[in-house]
Amino acid sequence: MDEVKGSLQELRRVGLHRKLRLVEGPQGPRVTLDGTEVLLLCSNNYLGLADHPRVRQAAAEAAERYGAGAGASRLISGNMELHRRLEVRLAEFEGTEAALLFGSGYLANTGIIAALAREGGVVFSDELNHASIVDGCRLARAETQVYRHADLDHLEWGLREAGNRPMVIVTDGVFSMDGDVAPLIGIHELAQRYGARLVVDEAHATGALGPGGRGSVAAAGLSGAIDVVVGTLGKSLGSYGAYAATSAELRDYLINTARPFIFSTAPPPPSMGAALAALSLLESRPGAVEQLRRNGAVLREALDGEGLDVGRSRTQIVPVIVGSSRLALALCERVLDCGAFAQAIRPPTVPDGTARLRLTVMANHRADELQRAAHQIGRMARELGILQPARAQLRSAA
Repeated sequence: MDEVKGSLQELRRVGLHRKLRLVEGPQGPRVTLDGTEVLLLCSNNYLGLADHPRVRQAAAEAAERYGAGAGASRLISGNMELHRRLEVRLAEFEGTEAALLFGSGYLANTGIIAALAREGGVVFSDELNHASIVDGCRLARAETQVYRHADLDHLEWGLREAGNRPMVIVTDGVFSMDGDVAPLIGIHELAQRYGARLVVDEAHATGALGPGGRGSVAAAGLSGAIDVVVGTLGKSLGSYGAYAATSAELRDYLINTARPFIFSTAPPPPSMGAALAALSLLESRPGAVEQLRRNGAVLREALDGEGLDVGRSRTQIVPVIVGSSRLALALCERVLDCGAFAQAIRPPTVPDGTARLRLTVMANHRADELQRAAHQIGRMARELGILQPARAQLRSAA
């Protein structure tokens, strides 16, 4: 049997085959998915800015003035005025000396970690970090030590064992599949005590946590104290691309050592114009950040009331942990038939035995539609035998 065909058959057999679904029109609380209108519960467009008129207009104006693409890497001829303007604004937003743009969050994490974690050193990574961090550790020439999720004692043990070797700690601020928040105050204290550099990925925290939506670093009172804050333009800011907020010296170092920056075409002007407009909207509309937090709480409470397992979520990301990949797929399809789309997430994206629906709210979702979706998920889970009726009744009584 052909190797590719056999691999695809095996993926289908164990419930790990993936397929693309077609969204027609812009991202919003409701979309047309494969021809049917549904409530969208798995987008990272947390503040609804991807379709905001000012963001769309800024992208169009940037395309008209600067063209559709940058044409080259930034170290060749692709370094444009919009890149410089956006980096200045992002540094101000993050409270750092400087910022450096990357083509995507994946490119940023792989490039930054590989540049900082050098041969002879050790990089410490939370076991639930995003795949881009995992791959950055794999590309680095340093030894990688994976510490138990948010376990400061385990992290300190590893730091102590590393002795005088150069060390880098890297963690998500908000974990993308569980919606919980890293213990950044404790991690920062350990980094200071043992002389380690600290990298925090704020992809799912920007626009969702902290004063003015400045993220988990700001929420922990650590603005300007982290060696590198990695942020994305493609989630709360509704555009595409990523950045590293850091010192002027580390920015210069990354320009000269981060291979994805050196060897990639610069981010396109329309995306940069859109991100500039979105950043201005975020700073002028703190109420949207608060509404996102409220919506996350509404959905968590409603799902919990159905007796569903939402894990450690504290943010706009709310998992419904099922366990079996096949059951997660079945629940996804049943809920979709009810008019809500919450994608099934399976290994290797999450650990074995923790397949789930990963639900995300937007600031412009309505509370009543989130509550109704939670009820539908609970009803479908009971029909599939994922959740026994008695369990939900006991949870409600409590």
